[in-house]
Amino acid sequence: MSVRPYKPSSPGRRFMSVQDTSVLSKVEPEASLLAPLSKSGGRNSTGRVTSRHRGGGHKRKYRIIDWKRNKDGVPAKVATIEYDPNRSAHISLLHYADGEKRYILSVRGLAVGDTVISGEGQDIKPGNAMPLSNMPVGTVIHNVELYPGHGAQMARSAGSAAQLMAKEGKVAYIRLPSSEVRLVPITCRATVGQVGNHEHENITIGKAGRSRWLGRRPRIRGVATNPCDHPHGGGEARATPGRPSTTPWGKPTYGLKTRKKKPGDKMIVRRRKAR
Repeated sequence: MSVRPYKPSSPGRRFMSVQDTSVLSKVEPEASLLAPLSKSGGRNSTGRVTSRHRGGGHKRKYRIIDWKRNKDGVPAKVATIEYDPNRSAHISLLHYADGEKRYILSVRGLAVGDTVISGEGQDIKPGNAMPLSNMPVGTVIHNVELYPGHGAQMARSAGSAAQLMAKEGKVAYIRLPSSEVRLVPITCRATVGQVGNHEHENITIGKAGRSRWLGRRPRIRGVATNPCDHPHGGGEARATPGRPSTTPWGKPTYGLKTRKKKPGDKMIVRRRKAR
């Protein structure tokens, strides 16, 4: 799938690009796998904004994705490859031999009409899902579980791919797209191959309105605000902050650690950032 630039017919069109959707199936989404999706506008249950710069955007319906891939031994045919407004990756509709239908993340190289299957002892080919214990070292994977049976949580965005680096006892070494190396129980499942829509990162938004369609509201620089709104605000004409960069609430923007320790931290062998 290629990225198609627009002709500069207007200032909004200049530099804008979209993806060629010729590989997508021209069908409506599967009605039985749709769910309502309400917007929060970045607000929590008490109505306070806890995630800024969110709001608006086009109305969506959620596509129910099979993150567990636990329908073992039943072959499935790829019926369609569809656009999903809720994620960067495309999705594929599987028609199982017993009549059931499920959505999965579309795999790079997988086409309509191909057959995939999950379970132990299956072939190592794109789209097949199985425990890490059944994969040879060096296999490129995605949709990786963090805990057995919990469903995939890692390597799910467009073009993402992790790699099985080694197996030792009851754990496997996984190199994630961020270059982090992490220990994962060897009974966790993953899907062979790379997530499709790998050229998603090459799209140029082109204009502010297109970001609003996606539900992203404008961000304003601190120095452009009033002094009551930001520590960097106020002053005549343009003025430098006169202090280290901070958030609107006075916390340091750079260098302040905010991440709390989690039980899974002990499973990280090499972090994505050097300490």
